[in-house]
Amino acid sequence: MYNAVMSNYIRNIVGIAIVIVLIAVSYAAVVYVGTYSRSIEPGSYRSFSVSGEGKVVVVPDVASFTFSLITPGGKDLGKLQQENTERVNRASGFVKSEGIDVKDVKAENYSIEPRYQYFNCNPVILREGGSENARPCPPPEIVGYTITKTVSVKVREKDFSKIGNLLSGVVSAGANSVSQLSFAVDDPTKLENEARGKAIAQAQEKAEDIAKAGGFSVGRLISIQEGGGYYPQPMYRALEAKVGFGGGNAAPAPIVEPGSQDIKVNVTLVYEIE
Repeated sequence: MYNAVMSNYIRNIVGIAIVIVLIAVSYAAVVYVGTYSRSIEPGSYRSFSVSGEGKVVVVPDVASFTFSLITPGGKDLGKLQQENTERVNRASGFVKSEGIDVKDVKAENYSIEPRYQYFNCNPVILREGGSENARPCPPPEIVGYTITKTVSVKVREKDFSKIGNLLSGVVSAGANSVSQLSFAVDDPTKLENEARGKAIAQAQEKAEDIAKAGGFSVGRLISIQEGGGYYPQPMYRALEAKVGFGGGNAAPAPIVEPGSQDIKVNVTLVYEIE
């Protein structure tokens, strides 16, 4: 009898111990999972974000413009193409003679557009108020063609002083139209990196100030995002250099200044609160 009682007592003790161990293991697992989850995915209540903007002021180092040779004529395409090609070569040759590299002078567009003659085929109005159709209307007839070739020119910083002469010179050489002149930065990568560094430094300083004012410490950096920055578009200078189809004398060469541009980068940093 005594042995049976003791056996039941021991079994109960072992059962209770097993239950306690299972509860402890489960609790430890829950705590671990919660801690790990917070460490890899901090909640918004444990983080804060700051933004910064970096700006670099630069002077453009490349200018671009295009000129077009528009040649209208009759049905003899061979003759029109020869005339257009001669005028293009003359204008391009002038640009190259000013020291512009061959690789910076290239054709942008070449088109041949037909010119049509249309016939008036309105109905004939009779005296009695009625009407009758005219004879069958012939289809539009091609009476000639217009050939247009557009050439782009890139001017490097060392040749900026020649821009005025280039604009006037291509018109004198036969160009019918010269587009607006634009200025840009040829390779902004290094400047963007500089602006980005300034933006991050500003955001980091702001984070420290916010943490000091809020009575907490800045924890680890959780994420960094870049966006909303301003990447400058080419700046344009007004240019009136359109002449008749037969060419003409250009106005005196204008004085052109490239001015300056701002390269801006915005960043947002998210930090953990400690």
